[in-house]
Amino acid sequence: MPYQEIDLSRIETYQASARASKVTTALEGSPMQRGLRMSAFLDRLPAVLKADDLKAVARAVVGAQRLGKPVLVMFGGHVIKTGCAPVLAGLAADGFITHLASNGAAAIHDTELARLGHTSEDVAAQLEDGSFGMASDTAFLVNHAAKRAAAGQEGFGEAVGALLLEENAPHVKRALIAHAHRLKIPYTLHVAVGTDIVHQHPTASGAAIGEASLRDFRIFASTVSKLGGGGVVLNLGSAVVMPEVFLKALAVARNLGYPVKDFTTANFDMIQHYRPGVNVVQRPVLAGGRGYAITGHHEIMIPLLAAAIYEYAESDA
Repeated sequence: MPYQEIDLSRIETYQASARASKVTTALEGSPMQRGLRMSAFLDRLPAVLKADDLKAVARAVVGAQRLGKPVLVMFGGHVIKTGCAPVLAGLAADGFITHLASNGAAAIHDTELARLGHTSEDVAAQLEDGSFGMASDTAFLVNHAAKRAAAGQEGFGEAVGALLLEENAPHVKRALIAHAHRLKIPYTLHVAVGTDIVHQHPTASGAAIGEASLRDFRIFASTVSKLGGGGVVLNLGSAVVMPEVFLKALAVARNLGYPVKDFTTANFDMIQHYRPGVNVVQRPVLAGGRGYAITGHHEIMIPLLAAAIYEYAESDA
């Protein structure tokens, strides 16, 4: 053989029994079985990594409710398209969410589902003939809401919810934005001009959209100012807009002297992106608190989180 081999006979070894280890049998999960209650299922999860984090986030939400602190839930359009609006609506109705905030896409999908029972067009096919995003009925309601909010004292999201309730949309009972209006909790709408299909229409007013969205930013920042000492911020599937809005609102609150520290943040998404990682999970809690990043599909993770919240609310009572 022309190649030299290293001599392993002089390797220094030790006994594994004397070593400090990260994983023990005490952390392992338990076998699952038919007919488990959710509380038993949670108890049988391994007490490591994201299973532990999921339970910690659920307990933080329950703790915030008991302390009377905000639970601010931010989300993007895919959360609505994956059928999670009724799950969030239920949490809000039971006091586990005190403020909902989304980008424009989420409100548009929620509006179409409320009025039509369907949403999400075939973008590739409709882009070919230029019909993508050209639904005038959807655009009229959302753009009218912006003008109504800008002209009066309503928030942008508040006006969308009010319009859906006023017209008694066929599926309004499942609409998250209308549900928030009924519950009298904020649903703030944070729009980047040009990103939403309603901006393609002659009914769109940049002045109204900007004024209405800026008012919602101020409402949002007011909630952020109250997070300190046990509040919770959940970012569900917004990769850019809501993490950026949250960071600016946090800066405003701290600039005005509010002690926004010692709270919990969590980012739930199918892929962990840069902005939610730094703007939600990391930077905001450097002064005190805890941030979590949990990866998974919304249609699984959001109902699972909700179920855990209900279980801990009952078992810890």
